[in-house]
Amino acid sequence: MSISPDDPSDDPQEPAYTDNLTGKILIAMPGMADPRFQRSVVLVCAHSEEGAMGLVLNRPLPEIDFSDLLEQLGIEADDAARQIEVRFGGPVEPGRGFVLHNVPAHGNDPEGRLRISGALAMTTTRDILEDLAHGQGPESAVLALGYAGWGPGQLEDEMLQNGWLTGDGAEELIFGADHDDKWQAALRAQGIDPSLLSAAAGHA
Repeated sequence: MSISPDDPSDDPQEPAYTDNLTGKILIAMPGMADPRFQRSVVLVCAHSEEGAMGLVLNRPLPEIDFSDLLEQLGIEADDAARQIEVRFGGPVEPGRGFVLHNVPAHGNDPEGRLRISGALAMTTTRDILEDLAHGQGPESAVLALGYAGWGPGQLEDEMLQNGWLTGDGAEELIFGADHDDKWQAALRAQGIDPSLLSAAAGHA
């Protein structure tokens, strides 16, 4: 696994042709053609006319232990080390790590940290891992391996084809561990009954 400051979504530009979805969630519709994203919930970390980048929120990797990853990176953990959850963030660069975490609503962001919304950020430098290894760092944090990426206009096309529903993210969806219910919970948060949506899938 590698973690580095050069994020694929640096310096996002405001698109002129669509709403900026940064900080929103994408909920896969029942007709999602890509099996890697079926019943997935994705946080959009950056969106511009250059494309989009996001992290899947409901695909845990229980077979990967955070302490093992620290050891691979040569980071020595002490007894106070935090055991944060490791997730599948997406199919692009699966060996690369992204820490999704809360931040103070106001303040400057250091190099390697991308602020997604007022109190939510993504960090790609090892400093945050060293903090977590010593029981410090943000109150809420998860580590995602890999990310979901879209080229210019690709996400918009998938939305037009009813591949994704957009909505507002909530802390429980982002940091919660009840992954089996996240897809349904995300739909319910948008006022949609998942059972009705599932029953309607495939019908004109």
